[in-house]
Amino acid sequence: MNFKQPGLLFVWIALLALLSGVFMGTTAALQFIYPDFFEFLPFFKSRPLHVSLVVSWIFGCAIGGIYYYLPKYCQLPLFSPALASLHFWIFVGTGAAIVISYAAGQFGGREYWEFPPVLSIPIIISWILFGVNFFISAFRQKTKWPVYLWMWGTGIFFFLYTFIEANLWIFSFFSDNIVREITIQWKAYGSLVGSWNMLVYGTAIFVMQKISGDPGVGTSRTAFFLYFLGLANLMFGWAHHTYIVPASPWIRHLAYFISMTELLVLAKIIWSWKSTLSQAKKYHHQAAYQFMLASEIWIFFNLTLAILISIPAINLFTHGTHITVAHSMGSTIGINTMILLASVFFILQGDPAKQADHPAFKSGIWLSNLALLVFWWSLILAGYTKGKLSFTTELSFQEIMDEVLPYLMTFTVAGIALFMGIALIVWRALPGIYRLSRAR
Repeated sequence: MNFKQPGLLFVWIALLALLSGVFMGTTAALQFIYPDFFEFLPFFKSRPLHVSLVVSWIFGCAIGGIYYYLPKYCQLPLFSPALASLHFWIFVGTGAAIVISYAAGQFGGREYWEFPPVLSIPIIISWILFGVNFFISAFRQKTKWPVYLWMWGTGIFFFLYTFIEANLWIFSFFSDNIVREITIQWKAYGSLVGSWNMLVYGTAIFVMQKISGDPGVGTSRTAFFLYFLGLANLMFGWAHHTYIVPASPWIRHLAYFISMTELLVLAKIIWSWKSTLSQAKKYHHQAAYQFMLASEIWIFFNLTLAILISIPAINLFTHGTHITVAHSMGSTIGINTMILLASVFFILQGDPAKQADHPAFKSGIWLSNLALLVFWWSLILAGYTKGKLSFTTELSFQEIMDEVLPYLMTFTVAGIALFMGIALIVWRALPGIYRLSRAR
C-alpha cells in the first residue's frame, strides 16, 4: 500500500478490525451459551477482544477519514504526513500488543481498556500527534470553520482528556475511595463515547455535504445546534450512568434529555438532507446513501428505546440487563458503524467496489440490518424477562437465566448472520481501498 496515504491505511486496518471484532463478538455469544466452545480463547478473553476491536474500528475509520478528507476535499494539506504515518504505526503496534496481552490472559485495565495500563502511554502519544497534525492543518482554513471541523477538533481534544481521566484509577487517591472511583470511571467512559460521537457525527455531516454539494449542510444553524448539544452531552450526558452513586435525580434526568435530543437533531439533519437530493446524486452515491439511510432508521429505533429506559420505573427493571446491551449495540452498529461505512463507500466513489447493485453488497447490507434487528429485539426481550423475573419472583439466578436462554440463542444465531452480512460488505470495501491507495 502507498504509505503516503495514511488515511487510507487507517480505513483499511479499521475494516479488518470491524470484521475481527464482529467475529469475536459472535464467538463470545456462543461461549456465553456453550462455555466449552473454542476453549483456546475462552469468554473472559474473547469479550474484551470484541470490545477493543470494535472501538478500534470506530476510532480508526473516523481518524482515517479525517486524514483523507482534509487534503483531498477541504484543501487543507496535512501539516505532516510523516506524523500521520507514525500515528498509524503506533495504532497498529499498540493494537497488536493489546491483542497479544488479551490472548495471553494479561489484563489490568477497566471497561473498554482492559489491557495493562502501560499500553495507554502509546495511545496518548498517538492522539497528541493526531491533535498536532489536525489543528495545525485546520487552522490554515481562512474562512469560517464548517461544523465538521469543530466536531473533529472537539472529539480529538476530549478523547485525550477523557482517556487520561479514565486512567486516574491507577492513583490511590481515586482507587482507595469506591464512590470517587466509580464516579470518575463512569463519567470518563460516558464522555469518551461522546468524543467518538463527535468524530462520527462530524464525518456524517461532511459526507452529507459532499454528496449534496450544498455547503450549507455544514454551516447551518441546525448543524451547529447539533454540535453544541453534542458538546453538552459529552460534558454532562454521562450522569445518567451513575444510578448507584449518590446524586440529585435532576442531574440524571437532564443528562438523558440531552442525549436523546442529540439523536433527534441528527435524525432531523439526515431527514432534511435526504429530501434535498436529486435522483442523480442518490444514484451516484448509492452505496453511501444506503448506509446513511440505515443509520437514520437505527437512530429512531435507539431513540425510542432510550426514551423508554429513561423512565425511572422502567429503568429500575432494565438497568444492567441485556436491554442496556441492546441500546449499546444499536448505537455502535446501527448508528456509528452505518455512518462510518457510508464514509468508506463515499471514499470509494468511482471504484467498482461502490456499486450498490452488486449482489454481494445488496446481500450484505440487507442481511446485516435485518440480523441486527433480530439481534436487538432478542436482547430487549432477554433483558425484559430477566428484569421482570428478578423483581416479581423468587427464582434463583440460574433459573432466571434458563428462562432467558431461548432469547440468547436467537441473539447468537442473529449474531452469526450479522457477521456474515458485515463480512460481505467488508469484502467489497477492502480491495477498493487497496486499489485506491495504490493509485495515488
